[in-house]
Amino acid sequence: MRWAEAMKRPRLAGVFLFLGVLLVYLMLVRRHYSAAEPAAFSLPARYRPGPAWRPGSSSSSSEGSFQYGIMFDAGSTGTRIHIFKFQTELNEAPELAHETFRALQPGLSAYADDPEKCAAGIRDLLALAQSSVPPSSWTLTPVVLKATAGLRLLPGEKAEQLLDTVRALFAESPFLCREDSASIMDGTDEGISAWTTVNFLTGGLQSGDSSTVGMLDLGGGSTQITFSPQDQKTIQTSPIDYIRSFRMFNRTHTVYTHSYLGLGLMSARLAVLGGVEASPLGGSTELVSPCLAPESSGSWQHAEVVYTVRGQRTGEPVYQACRSKVEQLLLRKVEKAPEAADLDFYAFSYYYDRAVALGALEQETRGSIRVLDYQEAAERVCSGGSPSPPQSPPPQSPFLCLDLVYISVLLKELGFPPHKQLKLARTVHQVETSWALGATLRYLSP
Repeated sequence: MRWAEAMKRPRLAGVFLFLGVLLVYLMLVRRHYSAAEPAAFSLPARYRPGPAWRPGSSSSSSEGSFQYGIMFDAGSTGTRIHIFKFQTELNEAPELAHETFRALQPGLSAYADDPEKCAAGIRDLLALAQSSVPPSSWTLTPVVLKATAGLRLLPGEKAEQLLDTVRALFAESPFLCREDSASIMDGTDEGISAWTTVNFLTGGLQSGDSSTVGMLDLGGGSTQITFSPQDQKTIQTSPIDYIRSFRMFNRTHTVYTHSYLGLGLMSARLAVLGGVEASPLGGSTELVSPCLAPESSGSWQHAEVVYTVRGQRTGEPVYQACRSKVEQLLLRKVEKAPEAADLDFYAFSYYYDRAVALGALEQETRGSIRVLDYQEAAERVCSGGSPSPPQSPPPQSPFLCLDLVYISVLLKELGFPPHKQLKLARTVHQVETSWALGATLRYLSP
């Protein structure tokens, strides 16, 4: 018995040793194959493929990443805020998801003699921005004010005092405030930014310059023309300061662009009526013009000055007398734009508003108009007829004759032939066709 028990012990030890060696071997094999297999990996949520997104979407899905931009447009007739929400993806151009917009009157230039009075309106617009941008994004969202013709026409010291007031308000806000948070926008930059806006919204900017459209903008104090030349001769023969190149969305864009300060509709109206910008206190505020119906009289407020305006007796019809006056104003002040007759152009601001006034299209719709349509409507209105035949209500504004004459002559001087069709739109994809969106895109982080 003792001998049998003694013989079992070595056998049991051998079994345990075999099992131990087998266990170690299996563990080594498993580790080897585990190391050879790829580990499970999840992309961060913002880079995961998600559902297709379309302009105008207000989805707050975590599948995408959002950026915000706040742009104040300080124009000659009012201050407007644009709060943009962009959807961004890695290595892709941002896409506009939503815009919040509000406007206040009058423009900043109206407070030139008392800059602090503009603070209340700016604070109201900043409060709107705080309610539109998530608190988590406040410190990452740039807030910018760009002033246009209204402040360009002010004496430098007065304009700077207004901008200092705005800068102080921006610095108190929770938003990202940079050194250039409030500034006067160069007229050329205004034209380029407006061109960027319309071509971003129509998709031409992302597709290449051959797919872009030209832009005509008629503001209150200045007017701009911008387009991407398709003929190399245009670049070679145009004045050197009319050709600009810039990079956006990994592309270099070359444009013909120029801004005509003082040739916006309200500034031109004042000049045609016989007034001058920044009239000294105590100067005459009575304006007489052949562009108004003979013996008519009324009042007109411009840049916080109330003018008495009246028509004058003339030996020639109102249309001819007014056209002659406008042609004198524009004589040798406007360059004919190469390719104006050949490229597609969008026309904005007062081009659009006066087309609505003459019945060429309804408010808040898109359409087109010929240059000749402005001229023919001017002839009818200046003769005391309706803006558009055959049965339209009489014009509400006594200045419609002057405005239509000015637009038709301006387009002629820019090189647009009578039968040229211009596309008209206040919005594209429900976004206002102003320079604000294009300017905001420059401030977005890459």
